Amino acid sequence: MPGVPRVASVSRSDSAKSEVNAPASAPFPRVARLLRAQDFARLRSISRRVGTRHFSAEVAANGHGGARLGMAVSKRVSKKAVRRNRIKRIARDSFRHTRALLPAVDILLIAKFSADAEDNATLRSELARLWDRIATLNETAGAGTMRD
Repeated sequence: MPGVPRVASVSRSDSAKSEVNAPASAPFPRVARLLRAQDFARLRSISRRVGTRHFSAEVAANGHGGARLGMAVSKRVSKKAVRRNRIKRIARDSFRHTRALLPAVDILLIAKFSADAEDNATLRSELARLWDRIATLNETAGAGTMRD
C-alpha cells in the first residue's frame, strides 16, 4: 500500500526472549507444579481446606521439600478461556513470588465464580492472604476441625 509506511520487524534471539520472560529471582520450575492425576486425587482425599472469598485451597504435606501448586479454574468460573487464563496467570505469578516462604505442601487452588468479576489487584491481595494462611497452618493437625 503506497500510503502506509512499512515497519521493519524486530526479532530477538531465543536467549533474549527467555531473559525477558523469566526473572531469575522467582522461578516456577516443573517440580513446583502438580502435574499427575494421582497427586490431585491424593489432595482431594487427605487435604485440609483453606478458603477466602474468591479462592479455596486444599492443602496437604508432601515429601518433595518444597511447595507445589495445582489449579482448577472451571468453566463455571467463566465461559471465556481468556478470563480463566487471566486468573491462572495471576495465581501462578503470586505463587512464584511466595513459594520460598511456604512449607513443603501440595496446594490445589480452586477459583470460585466470583473471582472472574474482580480486578487483578484484588485477586493478588486475596492470594497473598491465602498464602499467608497456608504458611501458618498447623502441620501437626489432621484434616478437619477435630483433633485426636
